[in-house]
Formats: sequence, structure tokens, C-alpha cells
Amino acid sequence: MSASAVARSAGPAPWVAWVASARAWLFLGLLILGFEIWAEVADGATFIGNVLNIRSIAVFAVAPLLLAIGQTFVIISGGIDLSVGFTMGLASVTVSHVTNVITPVYGTAIGLVAGMAAGIAVSIVPGLVNGFLIAQLRVPPFIGTLGMYGVARGVAYLLAGGTTVPVDNDALSWIGNGTIGGVPVVVILTVLALLVLHYMLSQSKFGQYTYAIGGNRAAAVRAGINVRGTTMRLYVLSAVCAAVGGILYAGRFSAGAAQAGEPLLLDSIAAVVIGGASLFGGSGTVVGTLIGALIVAVIQYGLVFINVEPFWQFVAVGVVIIISVLVDQAQRKGGRVDE
Repeated sequence: MSASAVARSAGPAPWVAWVASARAWLFLGLLILGFEIWAEVADGATFIGNVLNIRSIAVFAVAPLLLAIGQTFVIISGGIDLSVGFTMGLASVTVSHVTNVITPVYGTAIGLVAGMAAGIAVSIVPGLVNGFLIAQLRVPPFIGTLGMYGVARGVAYLLAGGTTVPVDNDALSWIGNGTIGGVPVVVILTVLALLVLHYMLSQSKFGQYTYAIGGNRAAAVRAGINVRGTTMRLYVLSAVCAAVGGILYAGRFSAGAAQAGEPLLLDSIAAVVIGGASLFGGSGTVVGTLIGALIVAVIQYGLVFINVEPFWQFVAVGVVIIISVLVDQAQRKGGRVDE
């Protein structure tokens, strides 16, 4: 082995490795600092010191974060779920229809519970179909979930009649727009979901199996892991997370819409990748996804705050995704030992 090869095999300097591992946190800090400086210089105001801004960013991040949490599990396993956006829309339309039917007959509380249960139950169907196609029939995740993207989209629009579905339920509206101690209810519920799924990924056997499948599927099979069953559950979990997003959407806007989650697909994948997960599988965390979702929300809200045309949001998020993937590839190459 040559001297240069030995040097390369030793890996990057410790500070370089630390910066790479903490890149999402550092980038979030730089973003906030940049928008704060802009606000101070341009308007003599504050960006992050404004409670309204903080609350708005948190609410802004809720829906893409819920999609991204489920997406995190799928991406860690080496897959991807392109159907989450319209699964969310399908759930929001279902919640609205069922709540409207049940509430006048049985009251607000039962109407809410029935609507939420129906929304989650409907979302499980695309999750099961995705899981079956990928785990049992060995359809590539991109193709299988892209097909379900189209199916869920069509069914959601059919149920909605091509329009939005207004919903009248005070409890659902409170969930979408109410506060507890000044903190939006949707944020509190999302934090609770985040904690549960963080524990599931980091502490449970299901989480260990998810990492194992993404790291080396063949080795996971040899280790006795039920790869097919776990894969089925991963896609169902992703669909249920999308359904929760649909429920909160219906509450926030007092209406269900087939296209509710359509613009959030890119944001959900961006949050996972920016948060440090590898699209090749085997790595990623729920906490990283949280930071990624906050980065996306800060970019989008911050650009509006400084009066930049909203279309630049797509450009900015796309650039950040590309940079994150390049960093991930550089880390993977840097981890190899040259012979």
C-alpha cells in the first residue's frame, strides 16, 4: 500500500468528521443567523426573536415533518415512498366526509373519533399495497410507490368530487387551530408523534431491523430477520404518518383536499436527506429529520419574510437536497479503505 493510500485510509481529520456529522445543525444555525441579520439591516426588526415567526415556522414544519418521519423509516431501509402526498390528501378527504356524516347524528366527539379512525384506516390500504408490491413481488420501491401515487391521487379526487370537502366539527377545528399555553395543538401532537417514533427507531427491535435491512438486506435475511414482514410494516407506518398529516390538515383548514400533500412530497424527502439519512439506506435518525424539516421550513418562511418570490423556495430546497446528497456521497467514499 502506498503512502498516499495509507493517508487516505486513515480517514478525514476529526474536525472534518464532526462538521460533516453536525452539518444539519450548523446549516440551520447559519440560516437563522442570515435571516436575522437581513431583518436587522433591512427593517430594524428581528427574525428569530419574534414569537409569531417561531410559531409560524413550527406550524409550517408540521405537515412535511409528519410525512418525513414515516419516510425516514422507509429511506433507512433502502426504499422510498412517493405516494405519501396523495395518501395524506386521501386521508384528509375521508376524514372530512365521515366527520360530516357522523357529527350531526352522534355529536362532535364521536364524529371526530370516527373521522380520524376512517382516515387512518383508509391510509393503511396504500401502505399495505406498497408493502406487498415491494416486499412480496419485489417491485422496485420507486416504481411501486409511484404507481400508488397515481392510484391514491385518482381515488382522492373521485371522493372529493374534484374539489375541496368542507368539514364542520368544532373539536377538529380546535385540533387544527387551537393552542395550549400558547403552543399550537398541531405542534404538540407532532412532537408527541416525534418522540414515539424516535423511541421506536432508536430503541426497539423494529428500529434495529430497519437499519439492518437498509445496511445489508442479504445479511439481514441470514440473521433471521423477517425482511418481508418488516418491509410491509414500514410502508404501512409511512402511510399512517401521512394520514395523521391529513387529519391535521383537515382540522387546520376546516376542509379536506385531494392535493393537500402534493407539494409536500419533495419537502418530506428533503427533510430526511438534509437531516443526514442516506438514500442508499442504513443510516438516518428521527432527530436529524426534525432538523431537516426545520431547515426547509426556515428557508420557505424566511424567503417570504424577506419578500422573495415564493417560487424561489423550490429552487432553494432543491439546491440544498443536491448539496446534501453530494456530502453523503463524499462521506461514503471517504469511509472506504483504498487498497
